[in-house]
Amino acid sequence: MGQKVRYDGRAKSSPTDDLNRWRDEGRLVIFCPEVAGGLPTPRLPAEIEPGFDGADVLAGRARVIDSEGGDVTDAFINGAKKTVTFAQSERCTHAVLTEASPSCGSALLYSGRHDGKQRGGFGVTTAALREAGVEVFAPDALPDVLRILAKTPI
Repeated sequence: MGQKVRYDGRAKSSPTDDLNRWRDEGRLVIFCPEVAGGLPTPRLPAEIEPGFDGADVLAGRARVIDSEGGDVTDAFINGAKKTVTFAQSERCTHAVLTEASPSCGSALLYSGRHDGKQRGGFGVTTAALREAGVEVFAPDALPDVLRILAKTPI
């Protein structure tokens, strides 16, 4: 939604007329789990270890490692928990999250080897939100989400 919270300090945005109107109406909740978890902007890129996903991180079977080998797992788990708490306090039922992120990926992650390759999988925040009953979508599913939300009263 245009906030400069990406690991590289840039913004990623998917604004549409509906999203802009719904933001103005207070129907959107904008939140970055990585910043909420205590990570700075900018920060080193991080990836979930190869062969694992966000559910594995939450269960303690995998870690999130930055590009210099630092273990940033705790920040990702903390951010995921804060996201769920915030989503519940705002009565969120749907989330559109950035694809391939170790937090927000819903169908794609980076390989875990910091080689630029992608693989199937989902991030830590996605796993936590799904466990809490929030439907998670990638930005390419935005038209579907907009149709769902158009039927939802304010």
